[in-house]
Amino acid sequence: MPLQRLRHYFFLFFPAFTVTSLVLGLLNAGLVSAESLDSTINEQVTMLPVTVNGAAFEFETTLFKPPGDGPFPLLIMNHGKERGDPHKQKRDRFLAISREFVKRGYAVAIPMRRGFSRSTGSYTDFGCNMTENGRLQADDIEAALTALIKISWIDREQIIVGGQSYGGLAAMAFGMRPFPGVRALLNFSGGLRIDGQGCDWKNSLVQAFASYSKNTSLPSLWFYGENDSYFDHNLAKRLYSAYQSAGFTPQLHAFGKFKNDAHGMAGSHDGVSIWLPETESFLHRVGLPAHPTINVAKSVRPPATNYSELDNVSALPYLSNTGRLGYRDYLKKTSPRAFALSSSGQWSWASEGDDPADRALVACQKNSTTLCQLYSIDNDIVWSESQINKIN
Repeated sequence: MPLQRLRHYFFLFFPAFTVTSLVLGLLNAGLVSAESLDSTINEQVTMLPVTVNGAAFEFETTLFKPPGDGPFPLLIMNHGKERGDPHKQKRDRFLAISREFVKRGYAVAIPMRRGFSRSTGSYTDFGCNMTENGRLQADDIEAALTALIKISWIDREQIIVGGQSYGGLAAMAFGMRPFPGVRALLNFSGGLRIDGQGCDWKNSLVQAFASYSKNTSLPSLWFYGENDSYFDHNLAKRLYSAYQSAGFTPQLHAFGKFKNDAHGMAGSHDGVSIWLPETESFLHRVGLPAHPTINVAKSVRPPATNYSELDNVSALPYLSNTGRLGYRDYLKKTSPRAFALSSSGQWSWASEGDDPADRALVACQKNSTTLCQLYSIDNDIVWSESQINKIN
């Protein structure tokens, strides 16, 4: 049996295997990055064997599950597309969304589609034809769902298909498919933007949403922000009107400005207050679990120290002038954010999205010959004199 297929079955039959052992095993095999897994919501990573249009692939898939044997309702969340090579895109985790759904008794699956991250295959698209782009990505959602419902602890009768950005477009396209057990759609800033001359991507998106509405019976909840750099309120209203006029009325929550760019709302812990109340009401209306039933431990965070004032750039140890300029840039970022450094002078920061502290450490460690540690999280300094002695 191939190693990746063996890993898949290992996760299915031994879901209670300790996270520490799991991380060490995968790291030793060179199969995942140095990112830690969130044990508070039973995070697992597997290569999910799928079949798309008769061809076999493996999708790098992140799974979260409540404690117990289930079966649990399923949220399958679908990712967007970053600039550059899709194979260099990191696996998405949607930690804030995943945590809230696990609290409500859901399992969460986040498959990376063909050609993204460590998933096999190659990414392809139909250029400016947004209708077909969404349908193509929906093929991968269907393939992933077909594999996921074979897992014993997933309830195949209570499924939500959600997505952010390109994943939101894919989710809306998937709504045309009569997949048993799918009860609702969640659309976080769904769409696809193509920069360059000769591509009328906005009108193409409007046509795509109109096309999808003609062939769906699924209720959907949409989130679009005022300062979304991709799909602002004007475009969101056009998408809504096209979808509604073609036959089905979604629920649109057009919220106001969110930090520097509302497009990142779904990936931010601060976005929970925007989407969660609307989502709870929506889930209740469609007859799905809507309220917390499970206590989830908070992620462990280093305590704040009295090492220095947050804006005292000269207090950072080990860093060159370039590193101190990097820290000044970090101070301009909004929370959640984190800054990491090492005694070899390497540094990195991360903000917004999934677990900035973990991402900052991973990025710092890539170029460091010594251990990277956190200097700051959000508005706190978490560094201490003892860490300097420990590193040295």
